[in-house]
Amino acid sequence: MRNIIIASFSFLLLIGCQKEQSKKDRFDWAQGNFEVKFSPNKPDFLEKIKPDITKFYQENYAINDFSGGFLVAKNGQILFERYEGYANFQMKDTITPNKPLHIASISKVMTASVVLRLIDQGFLQLDESISRFFPKFKHKEVTVKTLLNHRSGLPIYAYFTANDTIWNHAKLLQNKDVIRLIIEKDIPLASKPDTKFTYNNTNFVILALIIEKVTGLTYSKAMEKILFKPLGMTNTFVFEMDKHQDKVSESYKSQYMRIADDYLDAIYGDKNIYSTPRDILKFDLALYSDNFLSKTLRESMFRGYSYENKGIKNYGLGIRLREWENGQKMFYHNGWWHGNTSAYVTLRKGAVTLIALSNKYSRQPYQIKCLSSLFGDYPFKLFEDEIVEE
Repeated sequence: MRNIIIASFSFLLLIGCQKEQSKKDRFDWAQGNFEVKFSPNKPDFLEKIKPDITKFYQENYAINDFSGGFLVAKNGQILFERYEGYANFQMKDTITPNKPLHIASISKVMTASVVLRLIDQGFLQLDESISRFFPKFKHKEVTVKTLLNHRSGLPIYAYFTANDTIWNHAKLLQNKDVIRLIIEKDIPLASKPDTKFTYNNTNFVILALIIEKVTGLTYSKAMEKILFKPLGMTNTFVFEMDKHQDKVSESYKSQYMRIADDYLDAIYGDKNIYSTPRDILKFDLALYSDNFLSKTLRESMFRGYSYENKGIKNYGLGIRLREWENGQKMFYHNGWWHGNTSAYVTLRKGAVTLIALSNKYSRQPYQIKCLSSLFGDYPFKLFEDEIVEE
């Protein structure tokens, strides 16, 4: 009898181990060597450009009581970085290279990259309807692609939940509530799918839910397994209200007046990732690697989808772009949530990365794009009383 019990226990233990191993193996594809070899920067180029970057920073950030992180890199080499201000002003907790800040809508680029990695592995398809994941959602023309490029026509969740007859503002809104309300309240689309571009956070709320359904993990865990851990983004995480509310960097108005939380602060996918400029640089460099994302999907990501109206601005799959008549292209994403403002610019042609994060409200992070003029024929001016785009 004793031998039977031992044998049964051993069998159950083996089955349990096999299940655990199977669960682990399911995400082995997320690991790998994502290093890309770039040409080294020439010393004379560095000697020429560094003083201009320093001057730009001093004249547009340092003198404006900047609170955050600022980084410029080319070919994977950091040319310039600065960290100033306070993550928590009351505690005098200073911002350092390893201090995560709320990156606001730069989160969308990371959400999109995980969706594209799942597509690469055959877990879902770019053109499939989201009704596969939400059978009661009646608009079958809304696809994964139209979520990624903001052409879904979905209603904006911050708008329809502002109506207190639809949502009780004393309660935190969750991602699952957004899709449930659209379905149960029969909230109409704002436009016919794939007919126009409308920047809309709802799209990335739904994409985060799709990540959860496909992986069987929470969005936080999926982002960690598929993105943060494989890329060594050790200071990057998804904000979870019950775990991080009293531990993360604060969000401030211009004079270090703390901005209070509200009922929209638990939503993720469109925002709510905390990171650092150095970690975002790691992410940017991985986007050059065939091991991280296939060439086909990278090309799909870094192209425009909305040409109904003339202009230089467009949107790819989770990333903004500008296209000028001289052939230059700039890919970027800005962010703004409460007092947090952020900018991430990737000049793919020259392997240049520009990152500015601030937790004290300022529009200055968005001006980091002007540094692109130091790396190519981009129509921006530097060193004027007011920085303007031509």
